[in-house]
Amino acid sequence: MISTNPHAPPVDPKSAAERRGPLGDGRADRAPSADPGTAGVIPILIVGPRLGTGASATNVVGGSKMVTAEMVRELRARGFEPHVVDTAGDVTNLPAWRLRIARLARFLRTVQGVVRGVRRARLVLLHVADFATPGLAPPVWAICRIARRPLVLLVAGGNLIGAYRAADPWLRRLADRTWMRCPLAYVETRRSLRDFGAPANFRWFPNTRDCTGFRRSRGAEISRLIFLARLEMDKGLAEALEACRRLPERCRLRVFGPPMSGTDMSLFAGHPRASYGGVLEPEAVPRVLSEHDLLVFPSYWGSEGYPGVVLEAFQCGLPVVAARWGGVSELVEHEVSGLLVAPRSAAALWSAIERLLDDPGLYRRLCEGAVRRGEDYRSSRWYGRMASDLRGLCGG
Repeated sequence: MISTNPHAPPVDPKSAAERRGPLGDGRADRAPSADPGTAGVIPILIVGPRLGTGASATNVVGGSKMVTAEMVRELRARGFEPHVVDTAGDVTNLPAWRLRIARLARFLRTVQGVVRGVRRARLVLLHVADFATPGLAPPVWAICRIARRPLVLLVAGGNLIGAYRAADPWLRRLADRTWMRCPLAYVETRRSLRDFGAPANFRWFPNTRDCTGFRRSRGAEISRLIFLARLEMDKGLAEALEACRRLPERCRLRVFGPPMSGTDMSLFAGHPRASYGGVLEPEAVPRVLSEHDLLVFPSYWGSEGYPGVVLEAFQCGLPVVAARWGGVSELVEHEVSGLLVAPRSAAALWSAIERLLDDPGLYRRLCEGAVRRGEDYRSSRWYGRMASDLRGLCGG
């Protein structure tokens, strides 16, 4: 365990999640008292991936885009006027050389957008993936420092410490002097709090969802399984397909998500139990989840935090069989809201599914536990806290 911010006193991670009001160590500038926006409405600048239209293999609607859209909606309902600087890429599955150019162009476009928008905002909120934080957060911090606006981080993913340690030494030193000192940094998992020694300006803020109207009563028999994620090997696609080969005839696995570069779609050819259903629009996800009995989520992706699809499944009453990996092992309560299995193991995944097929009572209990767990991550509860924090930082 390390603490990269030696000036911030350690606190217990659980109490940090519950504290209200702004957190700070006195070193970052607050916004000026004058409101540059309409009286009673607080203008803020959100820097993050915007949700586009038309989900496809070249417009991947990932969890971060969903979070940005949700954040804009929830904060607007609480007296803020968010303006978004879009950090999303236009396309995916590009050749390596084009991807590098696209990333550089996106970085420059983001910095330019922050420079243009910061003066009209009382506060800047940077919503960034854990692996992108060391590169993007320092320049945004510098712009906020010059403009005398507080910077708040919302880090998506469950491996911020891995990104920090993998960064070049000069980037780690820069982190210690810049974004690690911002007045408030939200991290998605409790593990991220522990990894950094729970500094006073860090707070746990999990991924959230607010699915309503899609819960249905379920019988004891499982027959319709669903896998919903980007189609790539680190998401456990091969393990899911292999595990389902051995299931009874009545069981079917439907797979949804955009195929990513390097994914072997021939895995579906001649599969006796699985079929590919294409890419879903975000608004269709709860409905499709509710038509199934069990979510299969054997991901071992390095930055896995609290996956939105798992939260949506819970709120639709679906339990999950998932790999014991990253933030998923915090989110899914073993034998309460789902079953956790060893990562990268088709045999362990098959065994867990078979256990539910053979034990209807356990399946019913997991359905009930999933509903309870989903209620813990309703958006309104968490964004009410965020709104309180942001008002405190804005002096209002």
